[in-house]
Amino acid sequence: MKKYPRLLALSYSLGPFLIIVTHLGAFLPFFTGLSWSSILWAVALYVVRMMSITAIYHRLLIHKSYQAPAIIKWVGSIIACSSGQMGPNWWKGHHIQGHHNNSDQPDDSHSPHTPFKGFKGFLWSQCGWLLSRNFFPPSLPADLEADWVLKTIDRLHFIPLILLGAISFWIGGLEFFGAFCLSTMILFHCVAFVNSLAHIFGKTPFVSNDYSRNNWFVAMLTFGEGWHNMHHAFQWSARHGFSVKEGKIVYLIDPTYQFIRLLERLHLSSNLKLPTEAELLQAANSVSTAKKITVDVFR
Repeated sequence: MKKYPRLLALSYSLGPFLIIVTHLGAFLPFFTGLSWSSILWAVALYVVRMMSITAIYHRLLIHKSYQAPAIIKWVGSIIACSSGQMGPNWWKGHHIQGHHNNSDQPDDSHSPHTPFKGFKGFLWSQCGWLLSRNFFPPSLPADLEADWVLKTIDRLHFIPLILLGAISFWIGGLEFFGAFCLSTMILFHCVAFVNSLAHIFGKTPFVSNDYSRNNWFVAMLTFGEGWHNMHHAFQWSARHGFSVKEGKIVYLIDPTYQFIRLLERLHLSSNLKLPTEAELLQAANSVSTAKKITVDVFR
């Protein structure tokens, strides 16, 4: 494990602590109840913060599947930090070095297949690894470290989460704070399902060197991130919602991609990377029977 400077290690260590706090706070609604306004607050926080993780952290900063102005990267990263998902540099360091480069191998930071299997492997992948030595990334990405704004956001990742909790309390007291904690807890586990469930259950329409799966349940919860087998086959694609059935390309619902297209129409994203039909069919598990026919499903 890379040895980090003391202040940076302390900053990163606040992440699991705050997630535990929000998990405990998620029990507050049992005592305060939830009004329709606090429920809407929790849902809105979930939607906005999940989209910042999928569209900004994952598809923009990490895989560079499209381009966007710096302000989109900075604002999106601040919003993502408010979800308790750590900073952008920590995220990319884990996702590339700790996951994609070693997917479902012994050096994978959070595989449900190693070092444990079965239900223990699921728990490890879902949250256990965050409380282990694997929590610290193998390295930090040079490109994000070179951006002093992103670097600052990364080091102060805990401030947006704490501020959002304080704003929630200011709006509606313990009821809204409880709704904030509940939203944060649910979001945390839905993101983690991509690591766990999407490597255990689902379909494998594309060839990959791991256990990644296209899992519709996880895809619905994470705005398209659950089409994980496709993502591992084409990490650079701005759209994850592809599959192949009976030699035909199937277009799957992918709200994150639609959001990126919205940014494109607003001239806030460009150069979207997408695989061609030929590339998709070539990567399909049933290459020999593949036909170049497109089926429009949720296109």
